[in-house]
Amino acid sequence: MSIPYRPDDEDAEREGIWRTGPVWLLSERRLARTIGRPIASFLRVEAAGGIVLLVAAVAALVWANSSWSETYEQFWGTEITIQVASWELSEDLRHWVNDALMTIFFLVVGLEIKYEMVRGELRDPRKAAVPIAAAVGGMVAPAAIYWAFNPSAPAADGWGIPMATDIAFALGVVAVLGRRLPSSARVFMLTLAIVDDLGAITVIAVFYTENVSLMWLGVAAAGIVAVVLLQRANVWSLSVYLILGAIIWLGVYQSGVHATIAGVILGVLAPAWPLLDQREARAYIRRQEPDKFDAEYVRRSRFLLGETISVAERLEKHLHPWSAYVVLPIFALANAGIYLGGGVLSEAVTAPVTIGIVAGLVVGKTIGISVAAWLAVAIGLGRRPEGLTWPMVIGLAMVAGIGFTVSLFIAGLAFPAESLLVAEAKVGILGGSVIAAALGAAILLATAQNDHVK
Repeated sequence: MSIPYRPDDEDAEREGIWRTGPVWLLSERRLARTIGRPIASFLRVEAAGGIVLLVAAVAALVWANSSWSETYEQFWGTEITIQVASWELSEDLRHWVNDALMTIFFLVVGLEIKYEMVRGELRDPRKAAVPIAAAVGGMVAPAAIYWAFNPSAPAADGWGIPMATDIAFALGVVAVLGRRLPSSARVFMLTLAIVDDLGAITVIAVFYTENVSLMWLGVAAAGIVAVVLLQRANVWSLSVYLILGAIIWLGVYQSGVHATIAGVILGVLAPAWPLLDQREARAYIRRQEPDKFDAEYVRRSRFLLGETISVAERLEKHLHPWSAYVVLPIFALANAGIYLGGGVLSEAVTAPVTIGIVAGLVVGKTIGISVAAWLAVAIGLGRRPEGLTWPMVIGLAMVAGIGFTVSLFIAGLAFPAESLLVAEAKVGILGGSVIAAALGAAILLATAQNDHVK
């Protein structure tokens, strides 16, 4: 599918308004028609982020098991140092991706959490109760199943790995099925995944943090207070908040708490209500009655209309593509590469860590989410979403077993980098996620077809 050539651009070109013709993407040039427009259309599809993420993960696996496998670890092990006078911050490239770049992903997660709590599904307790209960069940059951297979340290430290749901992949599967599912299916999955992310963030902050520096936590806290005070003073300069965000990130990083938590904090702090009422802004623009429709009038009108959209919405809109198409694929490329030669795969398949993760993601998520959702409805905590049958809930629960991104992230925190446990965990995450995606999609497709027949 391609982007249609807009009539206004065609008229403008015919009347000589364009100096050099329409913009490249909308032109009739061969590359624009055959490559540019199809790519632009693909990137607008909700499942596109999951597809790009999958391609990156496969590329990492191929790279790590190719004749250039040594270059995989050499590249991601490259040391990068930031030094100011006698102070320096030195990490390898993989840690810069996991600790710094992934902050953007967690910032987007924080923005989604804030929006849903203030203006979305999470603001209505009755509507939110069922997916919230399902998310809790979907975290407790996988952790318990994993622990049953790995009751002693150090393997027991990975109990948080199967708790996570990869929001990009999970929503991608739902999007692929499209109109076969009711709209409530996507809302249920989105709400569940957001609450799941919140739970995963809490687990990372509380259980995967060791030595904590109170001094650096104080620096981060001071930055947070400054953000709150400036917001109340209606200071909206992006540069100011970028500086404060960097200070908060550094404070959290140096404190011993995982640095990506700073992204969640900043996302939750973002205002979810617009500064201006849309009707009032439009009325003000109309009253101006400019003598001429010039660039300054357009700039001012655009600014005023822009302020009718909350900061949280604007940031999420601008950052989501970067998170989906840049940050997460780079993260997958840096972390999904597992060397499967030398008997690693055969040993991992039978390892308790691998089995615990696969069972947690596939069985634990399905049982935990389905049972918790049913109980929430049975005891009157909330209502089952309209149009969503219980077989669909089971299918969505299984799709939620796609752990991938956050599961890989927690695996890197739970086990030492060079440990065999990391390889076993990654095999379990990849295997469990693929099984959950395939079975979940099959169940959803079957239930959707049965409902259509009825």
